[in-house]
Amino acid sequence: MGSAQATTAELKQQVFARHSSGLKKIKSGPKSTTIAAYTGVFLLIMSMVAIGYQPPQKMDNVANAANVQPSTSTQPSVDQLVATNVAAGIAERAELPIATNVANLSVSLSAESQLAQNDSNVISKPQIIQPMADSRKMKQYTGVAGDTVAKLASDYGLSADTIRWANNLTSDAIEVGKNIVIPPVDGTIYVVKSGDTIDSIAQKYASNKDRIVAFNDLELSGLNVGTTIVVPGGVLPEAERPGYVAPRNAASQGSYLGGYSTVNSQIARASAGNKYAFGNCTWYAYERRMQLGRPVGSYWGNAATWAMNARAAGLAVDGDPEVGSIIQNGGGAGHVGIVESVNPGESITISEMNYAGNFNRVTSRTMSWGEAVGGRYNFIH
Repeated sequence: MGSAQATTAELKQQVFARHSSGLKKIKSGPKSTTIAAYTGVFLLIMSMVAIGYQPPQKMDNVANAANVQPSTSTQPSVDQLVATNVAAGIAERAELPIATNVANLSVSLSAESQLAQNDSNVISKPQIIQPMADSRKMKQYTGVAGDTVAKLASDYGLSADTIRWANNLTSDAIEVGKNIVIPPVDGTIYVVKSGDTIDSIAQKYASNKDRIVAFNDLELSGLNVGTTIVVPGGVLPEAERPGYVAPRNAASQGSYLGGYSTVNSQIARASAGNKYAFGNCTWYAYERRMQLGRPVGSYWGNAATWAMNARAAGLAVDGDPEVGSIIQNGGGAGHVGIVESVNPGESITISEMNYAGNFNRVTSRTMSWGEAVGGRYNFIH
């Protein structure tokens, strides 16, 4: 405060020196018209000052620099300083009774202006990165008809892999009504486990440990088991990606689903529109599942291999029918349809195309419960 006090003293001396020099002049009785003009101008200026002036406020010492809020106006404006200086000069020349008060106000404003720029009581810490709170929160989204991973990635400015990994998606299409987690940035979401360290997480997911700490505010709290954190820029290892199927050894290649070999899981998950032959059962099954918001892959081949590809894509395949599931059987090119209704213990109703020679025609039939669950059919969910 020593420099601030010195500055204030100098300002006072300058102002009073300037004002007192005008008082040394021989005082002759001012004309009434001159006094009236001075008084009018003075009152106008004082009105401006009275309206715009607010006593400067000082901030308390800041305990946490990260929580410093922008202060209200603590520094007098240039207009206020000029107005009070002019008003002080007029008041003294017109010998008004309040000349001393106006001079004091001019000195105070000048001092406060200088003090506001040099006050050592207020120390602010530069914020290199201070993202808004919402920019680090995960959002929730509910799927609607026509949604795809690529569309959501574009809408939220993220990569398709980020959306897919965060929601364990094995298909590029989004089911209607499905709850989707939208991460705040590209990367991975990770739940802290016992024994984890910042270094081990950063190394495993090819990220930067400093970014992990800063983004999740781990400077003080550290890692807590069970806490969900964001790994900015993280890459999910192949073995942890949705739909990953461990390679099989050569001895077991011919025993998977009736002799069909293992398929590539990425191809099984690929969604690039309806790539099936028009008018066939597979073409209809793809279209109907899209209508239901439960899309399937575009490259599952003939109906006979749909169950195998569905498993590779991460979909559940079993012998239990449910509404919306695909009914599939092998033999030759195989056949697929869609379960439209289920009457447990009694029957199921399915829709299908190209059944019994009905090319490019959707038909419906009901089969008994015993026939449906007798082991002849697979149901893809």
